[in-house]
Amino acid sequence: MAQGTENVSRETLYAEVWAEPMTKVAARYGVAFSFLARVCERLGVPRPSQGYWERLKAGRASERPPLPEAEPGDELEWARDGEPRRASRPLPPAPAEPVPPGKVKRIERPSRHPLLAGATEHFDAARVSNDGYLKPVKRCLVDVYVTKDQLPRALAAANELFLTLLERGHRVVFPSMSERYHCGELDEREQPSGVHWEQAWRPDRPTLVLVGTVAVGLTLFESSEEVEVQFIDGKRVRVPPAVGRRLASATPSAFTSRHQMPSGRLALRAYAPYWHVPWERVWREDGEGKLVRRCAAIAEGIESAVPTIARLVEEREREAELARTKAEVQYREWQRQEVERRRAQAIQESRAELLSTIESWTLARQVEAFFEDVERRATGLGDADRVAVSQRLQRARELFGGVDALELLRRWRRPEER
Repeated sequence: MAQGTENVSRETLYAEVWAEPMTKVAARYGVAFSFLARVCERLGVPRPSQGYWERLKAGRASERPPLPEAEPGDELEWARDGEPRRASRPLPPAPAEPVPPGKVKRIERPSRHPLLAGATEHFDAARVSNDGYLKPVKRCLVDVYVTKDQLPRALAAANELFLTLLERGHRVVFPSMSERYHCGELDEREQPSGVHWEQAWRPDRPTLVLVGTVAVGLTLFESSEEVEVQFIDGKRVRVPPAVGRRLASATPSAFTSRHQMPSGRLALRAYAPYWHVPWERVWREDGEGKLVRRCAAIAEGIESAVPTIARLVEEREREAELARTKAEVQYREWQRQEVERRRAQAIQESRAELLSTIESWTLARQVEAFFEDVERRATGLGDADRVAVSQRLQRARELFGGVDALELLRRWRRPEER
């Protein structure tokens, strides 16, 4: 950045890149042109196109575009150190109470939700994990984590839930990549305990239902249960309980272990897709096909949770703002202390250098006094001895060199020059 500055606002950078060529702006900040171009792109700052300054001189330059408003979550400044300020992500007020069904704006129900278009083909082509769960290559896909056997039921349940939400006036969407929502970690176990070692497949973007102004993440998954398994051809195979007991008694060497395996039962996880907002709720089916029949109740449960999610997000925003303010104060204090430390160090180093210079000068004066005494005493010697001493004295002076106090002082650096 420019000397003596810390952060540069979007507005300042916008004014600078339209006041003079970016090569000059970049040089003033001590960065490459390409780097500054990336900074402008990240901050959403429009910059002149190639040939703009030549057209401006000729009076043919087009009018410069305005600086767009920062979107929620966008960076507001260019910062080299620390975290830049970002535009706040306001969460408009959610309904204080769930919207009564009769007041919801109904939308015509299609046969298939558009978010599920092509999902079957991508899941059918997915690789299968050791446990049997599907892990598609495509990452912009509806958030479903099931086995191949349960895929048709899962997609049917997702379609029914999405259409039920759509009928109630709530859109189910993929957010854009610029929106900072997250999928969160999924624990598919029916009875979670201890560390969860398995890594569930997660899409790049969460599947969201927008209830008013609040987003709620949705994951449809097949739960897992702990059962007896054997490794056969590198894969875990479930061992029926009766067979497992016969194996243990008949062949003690037969190796089996307890492991989490897909249960064939579907579940729906709703969660807050906002960072560090700890809210989620899971609906599990206790019989095949029962999750589909609970879609209306699930939709009502999501609607009723919206005020809670809105409150938690608001609290998190306040906490984050307090943390950011505290970090800024700490950073400013560190900067102040660093400036003071460097100033004290510069004074100490400058003083030490000056003392070293004076010591060098003192030693040089002593040596010069020695040479002068030798020269004075040599005048009383005979011609041959005087010539020999003079030659040695000249050689000694050449080896030692002279000393110039003024030059030594000029080389000395003051504290403010360091």
